[in-house]
Amino acid sequence: MYQPKPIDTSRVQLPGAIADLIERLAENNHDIWAQQRTRDGWTYGSQRDDAAKKHPDLVPYRELPESEKEYDRKMAVGTIAAILALGYRIEKALP
Repeated sequence: MYQPKPIDTSRVQLPGAIADLIERLAENNHDIWAQQRTRDGWTYGSQRDDAAKKHPDLVPYRELPESEKEYDRKMAVGTIAAILALGYRIEKALP
């Protein structure tokens, strides 16, 4: 039986300075998902319909309901926390 074992991120404190990074990664995550759905033949529909390949979230990130944005943010936070837990650093390059 499969037992998920994600990277332990319980001791990771994300710096507040990366809020913009989290939001940008969340938006990117949505765009990757939407791009793949579109390639698979899905289009926008006000109601989800798997048989007709219609999905209400095939809209720009800014138009998503807050609950969907929060899902994408959690994925971004989890990824950043895992990177830090593995000993990597994230630094913004100077302009």
